[in-house]
Amino acid sequence: MSTPTPAIAPADPGAKRKIVLLFTGLMVTMLLASLNQTVLSSALPTIVGELDGVEHMAWIITAFILASTIMMPVYGKLGDLLGRKPMLLTAIILFTVGSIIGALAPDMSTLIVARVIQGLGGGGLMILSQATIADVVPARERGKYMGIMGGVFAFSSVAGPLIGGGLTEGPGWRWTFWMNVPLAALAILATIFLLHVPRKTFDVRPKIDYLGMMLIALATTALVLVGTWGGSEFAWNSPEILGLIFAAVVTGVLFVVVENRAAEPVMPMMLFKNRNFNLTTIAGLLTGIAMFGAIGYMPTYMQMATGYSATQAGLLMIPMMACMLVVSVIVGRRVSTTGRYKVSPIVGSVILAASLMLLSTIHADSPIYLICIYLGLMGIGLGASMQILTLVAQNSFPMKFVGTATAGQNYFRQVGATLGSAVVGAMFANRLKELIVEKMPAGSGSGSGNSFTPTLVNAMPAPIRTAVIESYNEALIPLFLLMVPLALLAAAVLCFVKEVPLETKLDRDSTVDIGNASIEEFEQAMVGNDAGHQDKLESSVTPAGK
Repeated sequence: MSTPTPAIAPADPGAKRKIVLLFTGLMVTMLLASLNQTVLSSALPTIVGELDGVEHMAWIITAFILASTIMMPVYGKLGDLLGRKPMLLTAIILFTVGSIIGALAPDMSTLIVARVIQGLGGGGLMILSQATIADVVPARERGKYMGIMGGVFAFSSVAGPLIGGGLTEGPGWRWTFWMNVPLAALAILATIFLLHVPRKTFDVRPKIDYLGMMLIALATTALVLVGTWGGSEFAWNSPEILGLIFAAVVTGVLFVVVENRAAEPVMPMMLFKNRNFNLTTIAGLLTGIAMFGAIGYMPTYMQMATGYSATQAGLLMIPMMACMLVVSVIVGRRVSTTGRYKVSPIVGSVILAASLMLLSTIHADSPIYLICIYLGLMGIGLGASMQILTLVAQNSFPMKFVGTATAGQNYFRQVGATLGSAVVGAMFANRLKELIVEKMPAGSGSGSGNSFTPTLVNAMPAPIRTAVIESYNEALIPLFLLMVPLALLAAAVLCFVKEVPLETKLDRDSTVDIGNASIEEFEQAMVGNDAGHQDKLESSVTPAGK
């Protein structure tokens, strides 16, 4: 194993100040996207109750994550080709339009459409924020910045439910959408005035991989629909589910064929020749399933099963946020100082598995401090792993592909998040309806529970309220145990990551052309970016455009 080189501080204080200002703007942009993955979780029971749509509950979360997932590789590639700034402005505007539609939505269908539009912009906000930092900060120094970004994500994972709960109990849940408008305006100003990266210049107009973009969208959508509808809306062996599985396989195969032939593939297949990229991608996917499957529905559970208000449910997520924030920053700084990063995500994944196992043991009358401890443990696990996985993926490629690599790694993590929220949400909602019908006292007239809100449940007679609480507990909590093996598998996969030195400088002259490099040459450039590999690549690979 190579000995890590000392961290290199920026020589120009003025340049460092510019990076800090840019980073501040990017954090606002990332906050805008990450906040909206969780802000509706506390408002969810009230929304589905008012709009009479508990059977579509999962889609309020899944629609946003699905759309943002589909767009991640698109924004990553177009950012590499056309520049980060115009793509970031496009993403913010799309996100704002979706927010306005959501605030005015009269029914569940319109609300879900609004979440899709939000997601079309949200995918760009997350990817472009991370890729832009890679444009201006070397990998060795990037650890502390990625740690803070992980802290922003941690903050939003709890601030989202808390803000959503406060707005739901105050002016109403529609303000969870209206609040995005001033934040988006701030993000636009930050992008215009603070984001100054080298302009893209072209000898030949870049070719956009439209066919690849369409195929990855179709494959991802079919896969998520299988997870959402399988076993709930349709039987697993129904023509609809079998047809979606067939569509996912066919479009996935066609996508690989198209990407191997495209001049500028949206997700180059050569990425998958890099071991560290593959391993961190698999681990990110597994972590995404476990994370979003768990935290997406915990605030709903706390309101409906324990009787806490929406605001209180948000406050009870603070232990997870605080632990994730602190650990993410500490781990990021440690990586920048020592250059070592392999152990942290492995330990984090094991801790995540332990927290999920503990959460699977709670019930409606469990002491609240116990639930907070378990959630705090989950925050420690996530803080030690999530952002480091992205850093490892970025460090595995030359700067020309850093946006594409960031997008690819995050894409598969988001696929996991989408499947996690979709599958857990579908299983939760389906089982909940069955349990409510089964446990509800005869003659109660409460139906399947489509219109239940926390306020309504708390006002019910004791026998009916008890039946609802037991139904929520038995429908959700056992699902956490099913996610424990996923976190353990992520830890096992990460044991095979090769810890190579983090880059200490920005190499803007590395212009490897995927189409001209052989597999062996490309692989050597990807595995570590050390001097020997880089020298060989520069001497044997034809520069792009020549």
